[in-house]
Amino acid sequence: MAITTHHPEPNLIGVRINHRTMRSDTRRLAELLSGVAAGQIAYDRRRATALRTYVRLLCDGIHHHHRMEDEVLWPVLRRSAGAEIDLRELSDDHAALDPVLDEVRVAADELAAAFTSDAGRVHAVAAHLAAVLAQLRDVLDEHIEEEELLIFPVIRRHVTVADWNTVERAVRKGGALRFELPRIERYARPEELAELKKIAGPVLRLMLAALRPGFRRREATVFGR
Repeated sequence: MAITTHHPEPNLIGVRINHRTMRSDTRRLAELLSGVAAGQIAYDRRRATALRTYVRLLCDGIHHHHRMEDEVLWPVLRRSAGAEIDLRELSDDHAALDPVLDEVRVAADELAAAFTSDAGRVHAVAAHLAAVLAQLRDVLDEHIEEEELLIFPVIRRHVTVADWNTVERAVRKGGALRFELPRIERYARPEELAELKKIAGPVLRLMLAALRPGFRRREATVFGR
């Protein structure tokens, strides 16, 4: 009788939550700026300045995420799965994302500046920022859905736990922890957060306790209570 040996699969919970976080935050910001543009949400220079910082951190995080895929994950997949996977379209998506991220950053800068120098332009600038955030939202939605459908099964079949852990360490190394970690807590489902805490142990609880208050203050300023 043949003996089947089970090989542990990489745990994709971290990347799944990270994808959800990017998509959810971008959607949330697009809705917020639509309200500001329509005059339905009161905004001022203090909030616009906090928004600019939040948007920059978000865009930097998205760029870092897809750069790590290009530089670290894609080589692992090519080595592990070979001809089974074609990554060219996903890489093209990454290249197309950068100009959109740049446009979002510029529009957020313009909104903060409008409150200082030209308050009459605030609604128009907010409308432009809402539009480019909506564009980013749509690009991310399409790209991430395709990416998860295409590469998650390949990772499970072909990538070793050791190689996957190397990818995750590279992603964590360049991230803005004070921003990324509390957002994981916000967007993870209860069972996912419980699993992450089990994996990471007490260090995750301690880090969240330290970073949560500052993040929540920034979040309240940007989005309102």
